[in-house]
Amino acid sequence: MGSEMIEPTPKYLQQEESLSEEVREFISTLPKEKGWLASHLYRYQGFWFPARYLAGVLSCQQHFLPQPHDIFLVSTPKSGTTWLKAIAFALLHRSPHPPSAPDHPLTSSNPHALVPFLEINHYADGRLPDLSASRLFSTHLPFPSLPHSIANNRACKIVYLCRNPKDIFVSLWHFTNGLRPQNAPASSMDGAFDMFCRGVSLFGPCWDHMLGYWNLSREDSGRVMFLRFEEMKERPKEEVRRLAEFLGCPFTAEEEEGGVVEDVLRLCSFEGLSGLEVNRSGKLSSGEENRVFFRRGVVGDWRNYLDQEMAARFDRIAEEKFRGSGLVL
Repeated sequence: MGSEMIEPTPKYLQQEESLSEEVREFISTLPKEKGWLASHLYRYQGFWFPARYLAGVLSCQQHFLPQPHDIFLVSTPKSGTTWLKAIAFALLHRSPHPPSAPDHPLTSSNPHALVPFLEINHYADGRLPDLSASRLFSTHLPFPSLPHSIANNRACKIVYLCRNPKDIFVSLWHFTNGLRPQNAPASSMDGAFDMFCRGVSLFGPCWDHMLGYWNLSREDSGRVMFLRFEEMKERPKEEVRRLAEFLGCPFTAEEEEGGVVEDVLRLCSFEGLSGLEVNRSGKLSSGEENRVFFRRGVVGDWRNYLDQEMAARFDRIAEEKFRGSGLVL
């Protein structure tokens, strides 16, 4: 036998076998379906989670204690999450780290490393993390699964980013295929499309996910900011100014005159981030290659993949789900 070392399985592919007996016993009671990447997705509180993420959800719900003025960036997967993390980090840290500085943390670290997910990174390994270093967090948790300690804390702020579900689906399909082991066949788009429409996707159904935070934002706009990916693309300066104001760090007149708004957008642009060496060849601690988080980052890419019948099915679902809510995508 040769002495060649076998590379360990990345954490994002470790599922049921990596869980405690208590968690395995609990998820065995839940409805499950075949996953897109993980072996199975489990339905908990109306939404679908891979086993390892679900372990993090349960631990986070039990143990996370927010501090006053914590900020939570929330989205469904592939809604522009990487971009939102980069912008929020740049805005909140622009005093010690001017966005024009060549040694800005975003030039050497992926946004997901700087703003990790509560349930995926901080709590998914079954340990209680030390969270004293930062009060900016991110999560894909739907509102029903958000720890009560966050949901009931009126001093915390929530920024929610939504995106057209058609683009979410296409991006998610490419993303999960990009995470598959080398030489593994890509998943069928038709099969993934049917599952997505039924709500069986990472943290799905995405329509219910959006609606939960949309309703919350209408009830308490001072605590919850609801952003649309398409509007951020259409008028980035206005949306970034609005976000900075909501986060409690508005741009000063001197910053406006000095072009700091433009510096933030340039630093956090798709072209700027995707071209960095750390995002071309680096990896997260969980094993994902940073490059998979950067594909196109555009509006309307679904037109290159979905036919009229598929698009119409999406539109019917959205019309039914959002009817009477005031939410229009």
